[in-house]
Amino acid sequence: MTALEPRDTGVADPSDQPGRSRPREASAPAPAAADEATGTVLGRAYRSLSVGIVSVVLLIAFEATAVGTAMPVAARELHGLSLYAFAFSGFFTTSLFGMVLAGQWSDRRGPLGALTAGIGAFAAGLLLAGTAATMWVFIAGRAVQGFGGGLVIVALYIVVGRAYPERLRPAIMAAFAAAWVVPSIVGPLASGAVTEHLGWRWVFIGIPVLVVFPLAMALPQIRRRASGPVGEGTDEEAEQSFDPRRIRLALGISFGAGLLQYAAQDLRWISLIPGAAGAALLVPAVRGLLPRGTYRAARGLPSVVLLRGVAAGSFIAAESFVPLMLVTQRGLSPTLAGFSLAAGGGTWALGSWVQSRPRVAPFRERLMTFGMVLVAAAIATAPSVLIHSVPVWTVAAAWGFGCFGMGLVISSTSVLLLRLSAPEEAGTNSAALQISDALSNVLLLAVGGAAFAALGGGTVARTTAAATGSTAHPAAFAAVFLPMAGVALVGVWVATRVRGETR
Repeated sequence: MTALEPRDTGVADPSDQPGRSRPREASAPAPAAADEATGTVLGRAYRSLSVGIVSVVLLIAFEATAVGTAMPVAARELHGLSLYAFAFSGFFTTSLFGMVLAGQWSDRRGPLGALTAGIGAFAAGLLLAGTAATMWVFIAGRAVQGFGGGLVIVALYIVVGRAYPERLRPAIMAAFAAAWVVPSIVGPLASGAVTEHLGWRWVFIGIPVLVVFPLAMALPQIRRRASGPVGEGTDEEAEQSFDPRRIRLALGISFGAGLLQYAAQDLRWISLIPGAAGAALLVPAVRGLLPRGTYRAARGLPSVVLLRGVAAGSFIAAESFVPLMLVTQRGLSPTLAGFSLAAGGGTWALGSWVQSRPRVAPFRERLMTFGMVLVAAAIATAPSVLIHSVPVWTVAAAWGFGCFGMGLVISSTSVLLLRLSAPEEAGTNSAALQISDALSNVLLLAVGGAAFAALGGGTVARTTAAATGSTAHPAAFAAVFLPMAGVALVGVWVATRVRGETR
């Protein structure tokens, strides 16, 4: 059975809605049940839920694309250019704890609480970053935002796993990817215009008010379809699904990643102490939170989790430096620098749509391998614009192909994870997938940021939109992009090992 084939042809399978424990009668299905069994993600049964949760993803996407454009200006104005990578990795560091907490919370009581708390924290972090007077306060705001983002992303995966039958999951994952299209085009342009005319702070402060509509749309449907613990257990059994050990490991992985990131940015001998402490916390926590065999790429679920980290970490670590490279090395305005990545949203959605087609399901492993080849090629091509004879549109073209590859890979890992997970393990495994994603971002941003700072990246000319740019320190950017391309090539091999025994 492939990931895109329905598991039933009659009424919905109880495993599709594990939070409901009442037995079905043998009578003919009611119209509503029949609609759920045969409908689409925008059919009557799922329309409100689909629109609501896709709207949440839309806002997250707009924030991500907008912040990427405003970040170089914010870092320069707050005199924190040397901490530029930390502003990104701080988000991912705290999101690690949020992801584990959300997995436990969702398995214990359903995803509703984790989702609402996550959106609240996400909005609070935006407000803190938007009002920051120093770079460290700005990073703190990004950290609060990351904690909320970690809660939200895992909770959304649990909603998909519980509320939608298996045949509709690839379609809703494709809808998540499609929700990035408009923000990827409008976000950089709008963010650049706001940054240049009103100031970068409004990019952060203006978003939180927009969360009201998706909450009003989605929460009633989530409460009806996906609330409560999995199965028919008692409240006492539901309490036992909350594992204090995993929460302690989550704290360990968050603090460990944060210490490693700090050590990588400080670049002094004394920083070896927090670096060693971070590694001591991180290694056992990772071993306890990810599936056994992840780091030896065991076939099936472990390789799916590993591939997610390799793909996301290498691509996002490289992408974080694209606007800064174009602003400081080629003299582009923040608007144009951000807009150079705009086509990627459309091609990412296209890749996700391709993987959702039933005809390609037998070739999913090959598609993921091809996707990683495109990702590696895009990252390796980006620093070619450090040569001034290379046109700047080369980055936009390369990133379009890379994002198509990411659409093939990221959506496929999400689909495969839900296929390979029992209902009672969906929260834990979804958290593991997101932990792999975020931890790889943190570690690779730490490595890239350290190389960038060591080669003088933190002292690049502080150009403005009107300046001609600077050719200083191009090696600092090459030291970020080329190793990330090598990591993506490792992902080509990992993608060949994702085929495993399905449930």
